[in-house]
Amino acid sequence: MKLIKTVCMVSAIALCAPVHAQETAQQGADSVPTGDIVVTATRQSTLLSKTPITLSAITGDGLKDAGITDARALTTAVPNLALTDSGDAPRISIRGVTSTDTTEKGDPSAAFLLDGIYIARPADTLGSFYDVERVEVLRGPQGTLYGRNTTAGVINVIAKAPVDAFHASVDASYGNLDSVDVSGMVNVGLGNGLGIRAAVNYQRQNPYYTLSNSDQRTDPYRDTQSARLSFGGETGNLKFVIRGDYSRTRGTGVNGNFVTLDRFYDVSTLTLKNDPVYIGRSSDEQRALTVEPAYRNWRDNKAYGIMGDFTYDFGPVQLTYLGSYRKTERDDTRNLLLFGALNNSAFFTGDFKQDSHELRLAFGQGSRFHGQVGGYYFHEKSFLEYNLGNPLSGIVAPGAIGFAFPQGPTVSRSKAAFGQVTFDITPDFHLTGGVRYTNDFKSRNGATVLDFADAAGVAAYQAAQLEANGATPPCTGLRCTVNENIAKKTWNKTIWKVGLDYDVPGLGLIYANVSTGYKAGGFNDGCIAGSGFNCFLTPEALYYNPENLKSYEAGLKFRVSSAFRLNASVFHYDYTDLQVSQGVLKPIPATLISNAGKAKVDGLELEATLQPGDNDKFELGYTYTNARYTDFTPEPETDPTFNYNGLLLDHAPKHVATAAWTHTFPLGDAGKVDVGVRSRLSSEYFIIDLNNKSQFRQPGFTKTDATITYTAPNDRYYVQGFVKNIEDNITIAHAASGVGAGVFIEAPRTYGVRAGVKF
Repeated sequence: MKLIKTVCMVSAIALCAPVHAQETAQQGADSVPTGDIVVTATRQSTLLSKTPITLSAITGDGLKDAGITDARALTTAVPNLALTDSGDAPRISIRGVTSTDTTEKGDPSAAFLLDGIYIARPADTLGSFYDVERVEVLRGPQGTLYGRNTTAGVINVIAKAPVDAFHASVDASYGNLDSVDVSGMVNVGLGNGLGIRAAVNYQRQNPYYTLSNSDQRTDPYRDTQSARLSFGGETGNLKFVIRGDYSRTRGTGVNGNFVTLDRFYDVSTLTLKNDPVYIGRSSDEQRALTVEPAYRNWRDNKAYGIMGDFTYDFGPVQLTYLGSYRKTERDDTRNLLLFGALNNSAFFTGDFKQDSHELRLAFGQGSRFHGQVGGYYFHEKSFLEYNLGNPLSGIVAPGAIGFAFPQGPTVSRSKAAFGQVTFDITPDFHLTGGVRYTNDFKSRNGATVLDFADAAGVAAYQAAQLEANGATPPCTGLRCTVNENIAKKTWNKTIWKVGLDYDVPGLGLIYANVSTGYKAGGFNDGCIAGSGFNCFLTPEALYYNPENLKSYEAGLKFRVSSAFRLNASVFHYDYTDLQVSQGVLKPIPATLISNAGKAKVDGLELEATLQPGDNDKFELGYTYTNARYTDFTPEPETDPTFNYNGLLLDHAPKHVATAAWTHTFPLGDAGKVDVGVRSRLSSEYFIIDLNNKSQFRQPGFTKTDATITYTAPNDRYYVQGFVKNIEDNITIAHAASGVGAGVFIEAPRTYGVRAGVKF
């Protein structure tokens, strides 16, 4: 009833006031004369305004204007999206649906794609945005066409394709935090509709935290070099692109935005089952690094891949092949802060490989019955070691100098067959149905081990274990096995979608969908009793279940007039077996994943634009999201009376409002000046803390961005001044108590200048 009242109230407001539309994409290469934009959210080219799903699209020019240089900044531009650092890798949350397991065996709840290629490891999603055609963000489960791990939605970053012409450009920016961002592109036409395109990028930025000792060395938080080479075009009935990319990422990584809990909370109130009290401090105080690192934080990671996208038009049908191979090499040294006070050395090395292949057949173009069918194969294999030094290793075993997790191979394999068809009941009224069958397999062979400095340490550990447990652990050289990590399991799932849409003559699109989403299950550290050394777990303790979500959604995309657009959607989710994680110390330090029972999500999203004249554009947006646990008792056997029922899911503020205004000052033959301001008001949100059986609260806040841009005639060059987060409000990306106690913070106020030229 409360949701219905909210829908009615906000709908009334929206109809009499300008609201930010989902067609927020700036006009770019794929634009059409009406100002609409072509997207590929349905795996075929359609107009954004005619695509019957909740979708936001931002062109490359729109990304540049908004200062969005990597995926994290999409949070400011896309409704109900939060992409934040969460320990070892970024975490995507859409409408409150998210995943906290960023390890080699975990899967995100929202799929991140590069040119339609699924990127398995969350750590690989923070590449630079450069020479981008557009970014599409699909909200809600997209399993029929995009497969597993799309419970929350999809983010698809699409690079610009080569064309048969000469183009070149250079863009550069400099700002506070010693931020540098430089991109260059050249496209050369080869004739016959083909071209070759090369693009490069360099990004650098200092950490968010402030140092009490000004003489202390400051390594950059981010120092990334990227390059991309593409060949392709359209010749005859064949349209294709072959693309290779490479990036090298160095810097302090996630520890460049990590501070102690006392910067935000009264730690004396951090008691079991009590939410800690938030303390308001200045930006400088919140970002102050109160414990000087004893060891260097530094990463040197390399990622590269090749992909191919080929479509051949046979006339009655169009056949598409999309395939890729990718590899990531990681080499990190870290200073872990244990319990918010103790420096601990650590290192991480890893080798990750993935390949994927998809074959789609589209049919019926121009007829009443049309659609596509296809098959998909994905394979990932990784080898890694995460090694923690003292004092943690000494706590686990006296005399140990390393507590490590050598894992490999860890294998993930997915096979799927899918189809989605649409029947045009009338030219304006369409019925769509889709189904996908997925077979998922995961396995791992690894161990938890201890390293010792000498043979005497090994002998002492073996003797202690023999006395305590009646068994001697196997040791090779100076390394002893604590337990083996052995797991292997298969899951099968069929997901589906049914939808109706009606193109109201002279007004726009109305649509309604019912769809299901699914994310594969997984396993924790350890092994089934009797399967290896120190194996004592039951299958129920080792494995956790897949996530499942059923979505009901209805929406509209109206072009009320040439000056006013209005989009709205209302949705309800039934969400079961949420996968949640926590850091535990017993029986050994580890990350434990479990299923959180049930949750429900109800929501409303409103966006529109009002453009009363050529020189003014007003935007306003509002989202209401009630994402809450409905059945979650973390420890039903040992603490059956404690539950999270009724509490909000992570990164799911109930209310978010946005407002923006852009004004253009025409300068005649001298070009133009654009002045823009955008503000975002968010109510409070929460982050679960299973260690303390509580939640961390981020109070409500505002963040405002502003730009002033001069553009020369014919867009030959531009110069822009920008400031983001004028209020300098520091918000929480992630927080935890226990062994990994601390807060990961989001960006403070940033400002600078940006310029670019086209040739």
